[in-house]
Amino acid sequence: MALLDRVATLIRANLNDLIDQAEDPEKMLKQVILDMQNQLLQVKTQVAIAIADQHLLMKKKKENEDKSVEWRRKAELAVDKQQEDLARSAVERSISFDRTAASFGQQIGDQSVQVENLKTALRRLEAKLDEAKSKCDLLIAQHRRARAVSRAGEAQLKSGVETPESAFDRLNRKVQHDEAVGQARSELLADSVEDRFAKLEKEDEVERVLAEIKSRRAS
Repeated sequence: MALLDRVATLIRANLNDLIDQAEDPEKMLKQVILDMQNQLLQVKTQVAIAIADQHLLMKKKKENEDKSVEWRRKAELAVDKQQEDLARSAVERSISFDRTAASFGQQIGDQSVQVENLKTALRRLEAKLDEAKSKCDLLIAQHRRARAVSRAGEAQLKSGVETPESAFDRLNRKVQHDEAVGQARSELLADSVEDRFAKLEKEDEVERVLAEIKSRRAS
């Protein structure tokens, strides 16, 4: 569905890449957060609707199963009264309700998959939104510092002819700034590496606990 496609796009969004491409990074970041919040609200609504539909399907399935049982009892009564034609009609009705109940059962299975997909998308978007919020202030602060340094350098160039000492100082500041920017980018990129190791550690923990459970059940 289109909603899940939009959610997947937001989940895959890399804030660092978006900042590099944006003319106004601060405005872009705030818009990304707003989009995520809007999509989160929509997904929550869709989850609630999907669960309500699932409950309705289960109710319909139960109603048809009950009707099938009722017509089976009527068929038995007709047989007891030696009303074979009436018994046959009752059996046909019972079978019809059985088939309808089975159809609802299939729909319930499909609906369950849809509900789980929506719940998974909701959890991922919530996690991505939390991550984006935590990084947003940091990225904006870094962008403002870089912009301030750049403007200061431009102002110095416009102030007149530089002396060798001022030129050396400006170059030194530029080198330090470039190093700081490079370090900041490395730290931001390191987040993804740390996330990957955290995922591996989580998988190991899951396997360890699962092994312990299996061992206890086997003993």
